[in-house]
Amino acid sequence: MGKLFVVGIGPGDRACMTGRARAALDAADVLCGYDTYIGLIRDLYPAKEIYTTPMRREADRCRAALEMAAAGRTVALVCGGDAGVYGMAAPVLELAEAYPAVDIEVVPGVTAALAGAAALGAPLGHDFCIISLSDLLTPWLVIERRLRAAAAGDFALCLYNPASSRRPDHLRRACDILLDAGKSPDTACGWVRNIGRTGEERRILPLGALREEAVDMFTTVFVGSSATFVRDGRLVTPRGYAL
Repeated sequence: MGKLFVVGIGPGDRACMTGRARAALDAADVLCGYDTYIGLIRDLYPAKEIYTTPMRREADRCRAALEMAAAGRTVALVCGGDAGVYGMAAPVLELAEAYPAVDIEVVPGVTAALAGAAALGAPLGHDFCIISLSDLLTPWLVIERRLRAAAAGDFALCLYNPASSRRPDHLRRACDILLDAGKSPDTACGWVRNIGRTGEERRILPLGALREEAVDMFTTVFVGSSATFVRDGRLVTPRGYAL
């Protein structure tokens, strides 16, 4: 029986990789993944077999990993962040029925929401939502409905994929939706770019100014709840303890 680890290696240049993730990579015969993610760990395993695919070839990548494992090999399918948060764990498990001989283990990692929150302070200290602003796989009307629901519930928000060359205005549109749904323009917000990598940047600012920010696919955005505040340069969403 073959073994397939679906491994989240954390964001950035291995700064957030867990011991469990490293052990899975060590055990693998083959490292499989998106070119960029494999590039972050390739130097650790110069002798291992590598299988990569470009962006938008996710299904092919998952099938290839399952087929190699079905042939009796130990494979690590590498994901950035956490394998179960916008990663490859879901599509692998969707396809798994056709590969009953493969033992699949999902290895958790540190997602950008957690690493980025730590860089800013504690913006996710209470209930929060993670929403991707990419409409490649999710229609924009669904994204808008989720943003409005999160605003109505007064959740803190973590926004993935806030902009790209194809959709440079998605963060502005999201901010306008949140403002229209009742969030104050003074809501404490922040963003982190290149989390865990050389040149990491961060900024804290109000929601009204966030809509004007130039962000990219390497940026993770945080929008506070009505309780979120800034103290000593850190973004804090209080849990509610009597302190």
